[in-house]
Amino acid sequence: KFANPYKAAALGYLDDVIEPNQTRERLCKALGMLLDKEEMRPARKHGNIPL
Repeated sequence: KFANPYKAAALGYLDDVIEPNQTRERLCKALGMLLDKEEMRPARKHGNIPL
């Protein structure tokens, strides 16, 4: 269905089309952003009572 990545990107299925030689750099940047990410969890409303 999407043999052409540019068509898939035009339809909104992809964020970006990159060249193969940019793959390592883009992956390293994306994973580097996740290193400092902190998960925001809502406070618990009720404790865990033993049954």
